[in-house]
Amino acid sequence: MQWGSVGAKNLVDHRIYTIALRKMPEFLEVFNRLAMPLLMQTLGHPVGFYTSLVGQQNQFVHLWAYDSLADYERRCLARDTHPDFPTYLQASAHLITAQETRLIRAVPMPGWAQP
Repeated sequence: MQWGSVGAKNLVDHRIYTIALRKMPEFLEVFNRLAMPLLMQTLGHPVGFYTSLVGQQNQFVHLWAYDSLADYERRCLARDTHPDFPTYLQASAHLITAQETRLIRAVPMPGWAQP
């Protein structure tokens, strides 16, 4: 395992959705009800979910870890072609005002000991 990696995974999809003003509760309900079942089936277990506290507001962040770029592409294709994905996209379209997707990778940091 590399230092700084999420378990044995070295690639993380760092996704940020900006949610319409005062729509975060509705978005979280839609995401949990419609997206989570298919994401768990296609992407596996997430690293975590977060909302912004300081800085730009109304942001929902989720992180998913992958073994490699090929693993990321394979699982994203499974998500994008899942028959229930269009239902989630339609239900959340009016709630999301912007999306950022970053792929970040672990770097060796031998001076840092993982807890």
